[in-house]
Amino acid sequence: MDGIDINNKQKISAYKTVCAKLGLIMCVYYLCRILAGATAYLLLNDSSMFPETFFQYAVRSFISIFFVYIVPLLVTIALFKSFKHDAGSMDSFRELYKKPKRLAKNLGNIAAMYGLGQGVNFLTILVFLLLSFISRKLGGGIEIERFFDQMAVETPQTIPGALIMVFVVAIAAPIIEEFWVRGIIYDALKQFGAGIAILVSSILFGLMHSSINMLFYTTAVGLALGYIRYATGSLYVATVLHMIFNAVAAVLMFIVTLGNMVGEGNAIIETVSSIYLLAMLVLVIAGFAAFIKKIPVIRKYKVENNWSEVSFKKKLTLFLLSVPVLIMLLFAVDAHLNHMFLERIIDVIRG
Repeated sequence: MDGIDINNKQKISAYKTVCAKLGLIMCVYYLCRILAGATAYLLLNDSSMFPETFFQYAVRSFISIFFVYIVPLLVTIALFKSFKHDAGSMDSFRELYKKPKRLAKNLGNIAAMYGLGQGVNFLTILVFLLLSFISRKLGGGIEIERFFDQMAVETPQTIPGALIMVFVVAIAAPIIEEFWVRGIIYDALKQFGAGIAILVSSILFGLMHSSINMLFYTTAVGLALGYIRYATGSLYVATVLHMIFNAVAAVLMFIVTLGNMVGEGNAIIETVSSIYLLAMLVLVIAGFAAFIKKIPVIRKYKVENNWSEVSFKKKLTLFLLSVPVLIMLLFAVDAHLNHMFLERIIDVIRG
């Protein structure tokens, strides 16, 4: 019995270390987002340096990928010494991205995943609209509209810029995020239980998107991808599903770019946009119905718990009470409030 207690204490200590590292990684991530914004502003504020919209968008995309993805990912790899698959050998890399059995069936989860994600997204928007309505009725004490500014993703104004956007959103981001979140981070946590690995990696995945409206539905999508990662033992399906999910939004943004280029009133663009939006609505409804249908199966599906001596609640509590995680949450609150606190601090410094 004493041996079990000692092992538990050692494992709790190891778990706390992993939680602290995750909090530190996320702190680096939020600082990198601030650096990305500042760098883009300094480089692109002088329009004479990059007079063309395409170059502005290309430079901004490169800055975003470097600071928001590459730097935090490298920090994660350094802290966790990559993931524990034979020291990152090529064999382990192939194992990580192996094609699972029943590939078509697993890929068929895209409808339910999309329905869940967009269902939560629509619900979030409705809640914010209600809060905005209440705020106006009470005299506008809460700047709800400020948070809606984060919902509008800046679209490029040229075809080459739109192609860059499609590449970043539909290809680069899913590959990097899946390798980062459900590769390294999930792998670092799974030794403490698959359930806590799925939940914590999903929470961090949601926080990485740094806007209130995206927080909830990306966390929901992260939970779905996490379960798929656990069930298949591979990143292959999760990465492909993530690409498809993002591609839907990327295509819509591409259509918006075309609309901005040809101007309002173009019958072809308006028709394509209407058809695409209708198709998305049908997909959301059908996908949400598919998700509802899967709930009984999900409820019966139990993930393996290889550390049952410590309750799930205690694991989550230990994660949330880690000092680096608490600092990360302060960064997260500021980012999700559109840097309201950071702006106040800058105003105070300026006098």
